[in-house]
Amino acid sequence: MGEPSHNVTVVALLADPDAPTEAARRMARVLPDRLAERTGGRRFEFEVVSEPFSGGTEDLATVARRTVDRGQDEKWDVVVALTDLPLHSHGRKLVMEVSHEHRAALLSLPSLGGLRLQRKAERAVEEAVLSLAGAQGDEAGKAPHRRGLGRFTSRLAPVHPAPVGAEEPADLRYVLSGPRGYLRMLGGMVRANRPWRLVPGLSKALAAALATGAVATVNSTLWSLAAALDTTRLVIATVGSIALMIGWLIIDAHLWHRGKGDSPEARKRTTLYNTSTVLTVGIGVFVCYVGLLAVNLVWALFILNGQVFASLTRTPLHASEYWTLAWFVASVATVGGALGSGLESDEAIRAAAYSKREQERRRMLEDDTDRSTT
Repeated sequence: MGEPSHNVTVVALLADPDAPTEAARRMARVLPDRLAERTGGRRFEFEVVSEPFSGGTEDLATVARRTVDRGQDEKWDVVVALTDLPLHSHGRKLVMEVSHEHRAALLSLPSLGGLRLQRKAERAVEEAVLSLAGAQGDEAGKAPHRRGLGRFTSRLAPVHPAPVGAEEPADLRYVLSGPRGYLRMLGGMVRANRPWRLVPGLSKALAAALATGAVATVNSTLWSLAAALDTTRLVIATVGSIALMIGWLIIDAHLWHRGKGDSPEARKRTTLYNTSTVLTVGIGVFVCYVGLLAVNLVWALFILNGQVFASLTRTPLHASEYWTLAWFVASVATVGGALGSGLESDEAIRAAAYSKREQERRRMLEDDTDRSTT
């Protein structure tokens, strides 16, 4: 890796495909001006390189070594790697590690949580670049000043410095700790999977749910049932139908993660992955449910006749009846959607439920399992 110029510092953002690359491109537009302002006019040029540098491994040392090697192959002054892979260091969840010797940093985006991810990532990269580029002016011939990322850690609690081994290339490392750290990592993993993409990704299941809802709305038996249900039973029907859909998708598409080790760390990691899967699918299914509720309500307003409804249910057709029927039918339609999801291929469901990086990780685990059984 080349020595930084006194006039221009070239910063490479080495990003995994998909969400990390999108985040890196936004950073490349806003960080040069912010860094110049903080360094008294020093110029920074950003280059975004999108490639799966973390592919095929979950090992922190391997990913860090690839980052350093990639930087040494180019003429960049600083390289910062962005990955949506949740990394671990000695049983703790890694946020970022920095190597001043190699002017390289590695940032795990899921560790930043699910809220204000772009702002947090920009702040982390900004602080790392300032430290790695020697923005405070190192004297010639002296070792680079290992400046901590104080602003980064103070605003992103529960992020804390962690010890680094003497044989490791990094000299600064930040990890998550405690229950808040666990929740932050979990939120980041769910966000990386983008659960809202589950809705358009399950076309056959949605078609089955919409068809079920359309037929159920004009079924007089369901009119009578809906009119007799109180709020408690409607809530139970909602929870039950959503839980059925979540369970069906996870089981049918083999989304449940089975850990390869029996160590406490391996079990914790397995629990983390499975919890993120349940939340990802759950949020996607809930969005589907709300959409079905809205469609059924509009369909009921259009198709129902007040006199016919009253003659069959002995209940006048008011706004509350429209709402109750649409609510109940949404639960029935969700069950129909669960059955319709069986027509989807496992790959289609995984593509809808997971980020590209997570799909790759699961394919790697399946290949390892297949090789171990042959």
